[in-house]
Amino acid sequence: MKKLLLIHLLVMSLIITSYGQTEKTVILKTSTGDIEGTLMVATPNAKNCVALLIAGSGPTDRDGNNPQMKNNSLKMIALALKKEGIASLRYDKRGIAKSQAAGLKEEVLRFDNYVNDAKDWVTFLKKEYKFTNVVIIGHSEGSLIGMIAAQEKNVNKYVSLAGAGQPADRIMREQMKSQPPAISIATNLILDELAAGRTVENTPGSLNALFRKSVQPYIISWIKYDPQKEIAKLKIPVLIIQGTTDIQVSTDDANRLAKALPAAKLVIITGMNHILKEAPLDRQMNILTYTQPDLPLKKELMETIVPFIKK
Repeated sequence: MKKLLLIHLLVMSLIITSYGQTEKTVILKTSTGDIEGTLMVATPNAKNCVALLIAGSGPTDRDGNNPQMKNNSLKMIALALKKEGIASLRYDKRGIAKSQAAGLKEEVLRFDNYVNDAKDWVTFLKKEYKFTNVVIIGHSEGSLIGMIAAQEKNVNKYVSLAGAGQPADRIMREQMKSQPPAISIATNLILDELAAGRTVENTPGSLNALFRKSVQPYIISWIKYDPQKEIAKLKIPVLIIQGTTDIQVSTDDANRLAKALPAAKLVIITGMNHILKEAPLDRQMNILTYTQPDLPLKKELMETIVPFIKK
């Protein structure tokens, strides 16, 4: 018995030594600069599996935080996975936080840059760390990035967290319905052109911040992707998770994704908001949770994700 214990401890030591530590900074080299991530190693690892966590839109970092809001949602997912023997890699998207050097000028940045980065991380995990099972978990905008990257043959499973179920232009059109008619009409006209792949020379001053000329090519590259069409291309196990108190993405979005891929598993979590924490529907109270980094994840979230990965 003692001999078996010593052998087990030796193996554990070798595994930890081979990674250097159970959490380490890793670098993805790109032609425009380094993208930095955190590899959290689980020892022992269940089925030599790793989850690639992809953050949402805007200046959101690897932990799920941005300069105005700290909630630690993605970091909490990584820690919860580690407890269950599942490794993870989360990273700052190009141009964000420690990946600032890899940022591209606004006029040359495309949505596909984010997709290709995710694909490159999958290759990195397979090649450099020999993980045999890669699960992509995409949150919010990261859901669309992840589902496109998950179409690669070296991805084993995919999880969508609070992912939109419509192209970005349809979402913007709906959001603008609450604005004065003149703004809503002007927005629709601009989006008609962008959806057709054409830039717009002159935009109303009130809409210039949203549709300035330098950002239009990025919007064109983004709205060409329909989440329903992209998720339908997946031939791997898929899990779609959505909270009922999410004030940014609705359960209708999750239902659209599930309808597009009937083989996917859809889980609606009552009382979970966009940052995956428990929150009421009241907007002000809901947003307060965005700045509470110690507020735990909604319990049902990991109870859903872990069995899906381990199955």
